[in-house]
Amino acid sequence: MTATTAPAATDTATAAPAISSSGLTKRFRGGQVAVDHIDLAVPQGSVYGFLGPNGSGKTTTIRMLLGLAFPTTGSAALLGVAMPDGATRVLHRVGSLVEGPAFYPFLTGADNLARYDAADRTADPATARARIQAALDRVGLLAAAKKRYRNYSLGMKQRLAIASGLLRPRELIILDEPTNGLDPQGTREVRALIRQIAADGTTVFVSSHLLAEVEQICTHVGVMRTGALVFQGPLPELRRTGAARVTVQTADPEAAAKVLTALGLADAQVTAAEGATAAEAAAILGDASPEKVCAELVQAGIGVRGFAVTAPSLEDLFVGLTGEGFDVSG
Repeated sequence: MTATTAPAATDTATAAPAISSSGLTKRFRGGQVAVDHIDLAVPQGSVYGFLGPNGSGKTTTIRMLLGLAFPTTGSAALLGVAMPDGATRVLHRVGSLVEGPAFYPFLTGADNLARYDAADRTADPATARARIQAALDRVGLLAAAKKRYRNYSLGMKQRLAIASGLLRPRELIILDEPTNGLDPQGTREVRALIRQIAADGTTVFVSSHLLAEVEQICTHVGVMRTGALVFQGPLPELRRTGAARVTVQTADPEAAAKVLTALGLADAQVTAAEGATAAEAAAILGDASPEKVCAELVQAGIGVRGFAVTAPSLEDLFVGLTGEGFDVSG
């Protein structure tokens, strides 16, 4: 359970979104706007990372999607069914984990799931035992089925919570910070489980403030900033939004910067390297050819000791979108 590659997105060009919203807004008493006119479009079969710093409106959005909170304005739909009016028609097709698991500590994992299942009026009691066993097996807890919940590790508790959402066949799973507070091993277990669920054809909508979450498991991403959705699309598309920079290591960085500017490269800057014999000149590459830039530097008599083209990291892109740093650990 340690693979790190994200699942491939299915072709969903003609499919209706698994989650959609239009102008979804939540304003609390006192005037605070927690979610500000967001338009979500989560493709079926995707692993959609709902990313943003803590307090950016992710959990409030999820609560509105599930009918746990009412929007001030706007609308939302799950699997094409309007929420919250269609909750009874669609929620049995949706599994969810919001704001952490809640189980009885003195009951076993299996008994806790039995209580969850009994509360579902659409579930068949005759198949409960088999479905509970199947859900526990799917999350790797079958051997711990008779173990009391209070003796579960944090990772096991989180996997049991996900199992509660898998007691019935689900087309959509919504997870709010599923690795929050977990140790590295528990985090790896939950991420591997998410990839497995997605590989089985279920759409997964996972909120997170961890960049590693997005890089390792997500095919699509939505980025929140103070209640607003500032980016939405496939993860490769997000990477393409960053401008590559060319960096020249030379003993005459000022002259190199002038050449870069003359070639039309924007934001030419000089960085002195303390204690080194060469400094750096850098600029945004834009549409220029790296080979042409290097040739022009040489023709201008610039002694090029190093030449590199670098793309911005995912962290740089998110900081640029949100104005805040992200937790890149996990």
